[in-house]
Amino acid sequence: MPTHKVRSDISVLSDSLEVPGIGHLPVNAFVLFASQPVVVDTGLGLPDRNFLEVVGSVLDPADVRWIWLTHPDRDHTGGIFDLLDAAPEARVVTTFLSVGLMSCERPLPLDRLHLINPGQTMDVGDRTLTAFRPPLYDSPSTVGFFDDRTGACFSSDCFGGPILNAELAQADDVGTVGEEDLRAAQLLWAAVDSPWTQNVDAEKFLGTFQPIREREPEFVLSAHLPPAVGITGTLIDRLGSAAGAPPWVGPDQAALEQMLAGLQPGGGRPAP
Repeated sequence: MPTHKVRSDISVLSDSLEVPGIGHLPVNAFVLFASQPVVVDTGLGLPDRNFLEVVGSVLDPADVRWIWLTHPDRDHTGGIFDLLDAAPEARVVTTFLSVGLMSCERPLPLDRLHLINPGQTMDVGDRTLTAFRPPLYDSPSTVGFFDDRTGACFSSDCFGGPILNAELAQADDVGTVGEEDLRAAQLLWAAVDSPWTQNVDAEKFLGTFQPIREREPEFVLSAHLPPAVGITGTLIDRLGSAAGAPPWVGPDQAALEQMLAGLQPGGGRPAP
């Protein structure tokens, strides 16, 4: 996982995951170098990833005071328990629902939680973080936040999009992606990750972007997009058109068998 800074007090821990038929999905975590350091999400849990080692390349894990879990999907929780072990003073900031969902597999320690809801704030020493519900999400437990000191919006899945290749998916800035490719990627991701948008009232949906418009963050830091700097209005205008769009339909069994056949020597069907 490469790392880079979007400014002196924010590091991006970049990763990506190839999704057949869709592209390379960025999978970012972040380190916010507040006076009480915050790690935002904890990456993939695949065997060849070592999230703790990556965190350790930008700060001593023992210095981490907060782990902001935007929601408990597997691409956000890969290193959370290793990090809790290495950061004995850290507490997990998340919603009550996230804690409940995590408990279905491995419970978070209750004495190391800080529960938060959209609209609430928390002090991390030299800045205030304000929780909010991003306009697009795939989990009802999702909570992103605004950092009042950097002007950054940490948007969880919102504004994400699958990119053509791993190099672009892990780029330092989303500006390296062509404008039309980026538009297609973000609208595709909206249909894949938030299929409920087909049923929403367009006017009400546009209203959910208002908190972001009002704050006008310079940085939009999505878990599934390279960092976006200075284009917040464009991102909002683009995703505002997702209301009423048809849902994405994935490959069916016939398509799977065709893909598997292509992996076999001679193109034959794999043995049962």
